[in-house]
Amino acid sequence: MSVAFRRESDEEHLEPKFELPIPPGPNFVTPAGLAQIEERVAGLEQVLEAASEDEERKRVLRDLRYWRSRFATAQPAPAPREGKVGIGSRVRFIHSGKSLEVLICGYDEADPGENRIAFSAPLARALLGAKAGDFADFAGADEAIEVVSVENG
Repeated sequence: MSVAFRRESDEEHLEPKFELPIPPGPNFVTPAGLAQIEERVAGLEQVLEAASEDEERKRVLRDLRYWRSRFATAQPAPAPREGKVGIGSRVRFIHSGKSLEVLICGYDEADPGENRIAFSAPLARALLGAKAGDFADFAGADEAIEVVSVENG
């Protein structure tokens, strides 16, 4: 029989299910970030207990594997040095004539819409170690950012 007439299973046409990717590098977290991860694990465990459909259970188990892994590998971020930008710092700066503010945090707690950026983001990397009054290179431009203030703690 020709392969053209062979019935393929419905499973062959579904997109493959992959594990959620783990970001490379250390898993630095702020105290708030660690609490978020703990809450996420607890919430997913509750959803798993209530899940009745096989597909839903598979999805929740995949998410739970990710968040349990993130909890197991979480490392408290080193405290920023007084007056210097570090993980957990709220930074006010001027870039291209605009005054902006960001909180530098761990990967899983980052939310650019809420002005929380991961320490691994290019902007955060440009700011790390700076203090108020410093200029930082960014996006290929020398002294593109002026740090106005740094709040730690």
